[in-house]
Amino acid sequence: MQAASRAEERAWERQLDTQLQKLLKTNHQDSIDSALNALFRDDLASYDVLMDTVEAVSESAMMVEQKDGVDVTWQALLIAAPILAWTRFSIATGTIPADLLATLGAHFSAHLLAGGTKMAIAPTLYSIDQLPRTHAETYALTHKLAAAAHKGGTIKPAPQLEETAPFLADTRYMLITIVAPAGDPLFRWQEPQHQLHVVQERERSLEQWRTQATANVARLMPGCGIELLLPEAYYVACREADKLIRPISIRAAVHYLTNTLGVEPSDLRAVVAGFGEEAPDIQIDEYRVAFTMRQSADVVYGIVWPLYGQEDESGTPVEGPLAITHDALSPLNEIVAHLNEAGIAHIKRINERYAAEYCDDCGSPLFADPTGELVHAEMPDDTPTGSEHFH
Repeated sequence: MQAASRAEERAWERQLDTQLQKLLKTNHQDSIDSALNALFRDDLASYDVLMDTVEAVSESAMMVEQKDGVDVTWQALLIAAPILAWTRFSIATGTIPADLLATLGAHFSAHLLAGGTKMAIAPTLYSIDQLPRTHAETYALTHKLAAAAHKGGTIKPAPQLEETAPFLADTRYMLITIVAPAGDPLFRWQEPQHQLHVVQERERSLEQWRTQATANVARLMPGCGIELLLPEAYYVACREADKLIRPISIRAAVHYLTNTLGVEPSDLRAVVAGFGEEAPDIQIDEYRVAFTMRQSADVVYGIVWPLYGQEDESGTPVEGPLAITHDALSPLNEIVAHLNEAGIAHIKRINERYAAEYCDDCGSPLFADPTGELVHAEMPDDTPTGSEHFH
């Protein structure tokens, strides 16, 4: 934060990287968390620097080998390839069959990666609950995949994955590590011939990835609508997926309600309210969208629209490659726009801010009904039973 030159900044960076690598390698996540917690309380600018550095170190690796008596350095980067999925059934997780893994790997390499790179794909389709939970776990997975990519080894499927609650809309992830000689490009759009048209080449790469891989991914996730997002560095890709699944949750909820209740979207009403930590002045951490019939105050269903990172009720720019072309709306206006797009014109906004409360019995979030009272969302008694949960 105090560096007066790039040379000084990089010198501090190298020292911080070295210290973090020692802590991550020895699984001292508690030391990193303590530092982050202290900075979050006292110095947000420094907190951001440390968080960026922890993420960078845990999702990357450097490997040195001797070739003809000369040290050759390789760089590795952990990539997430997010898949947005929606269904009234279940969204699969677990082991990716070997033949499908090989096909997806070939498409991934051909359409997204720079020439001269190597890669290894984890043979597991992950839900968000099954991803590494700490930076130390991310670091370990990055190095495991990097070694496999560099040496051409195989990776075993993840054992005993966490159970995932069924949602109408959710995200799945493929995890890949790319390896290239240090300083060489990792992605196609970084190659010299594409550097004048990086944005267009990135979009072309995504389009080709979707064209070639969607049918193969659909075999992994039967009964689901899917959308493949741009594979990117692990943390950026995960954050983008977290944000982009939210509008799909609205569409999936409206589709579920209209089909299950036998009504039109115009027969529904949405009630939107902001929720956060209990405090004298509640800062909004999430919006909760309750659905009722137009002529009733009973909440039949609800979804949660969380705010991520530095988002707040006024909105913030999108992170990653989409930031170039994305016009940021406030989250509330974005929610209303997606509800309108799904056919719901009757929308009530509750100005009061609520502490984030949950049902004592089942743990489900409570939603504001049209009168502003917090209630449990319950489908009518005669509704066919299903496995849908709140998102």
